Amino acid sequence: MLQEFKKFAMKGNVLDLAIGVIIGAAFGKIVTSLVNDLIMPILGIFIGGVDFTKLSYSPPFGESVILYGQFIQTVFDFLIVAFSIFLFVQFMNKRIRKKEEESTPEPPEKDAKEELLIEIRDLLQKQEQNSLDITKKQNHES
Repeated sequence: MLQEFKKFAMKGNVLDLAIGVIIGAAFGKIVTSLVNDLIMPILGIFIGGVDFTKLSYSPPFGESVILYGQFIQTVFDFLIVAFSIFLFVQFMNKRIRKKEEESTPEPPEKDAKEELLIEIRDLLQKQEQNSLDITKKQNHES
């Protein structure tokens, strides 16, 4: 059973996924810092110095507090992460398409002999089709 687990864990897809998760977590920290330390303070200045993380509502009954500012912060984090990933995927797709276009060689041009042979083949196919049509027509009339 240990051998099976080792075989499973060492497959390329599992390792790729593990690397992706680790890089994603690190990227998430960078984006969180970007949002918390740069974007939200600047946005707060433009809308009157509001710190979103401290926005809350205390209903008149009970002692609970609704931290809707933290929710706004989290949604903003998500949107920035999602947009960043979108841009990264777009960038990678363009690079892949560009490499495919560069690596796909154009078909070689046909020389005069090939063109002539293709023309003869097409004429023979057309002639064969015409003779089949005539034969069908004659069989139909009799």
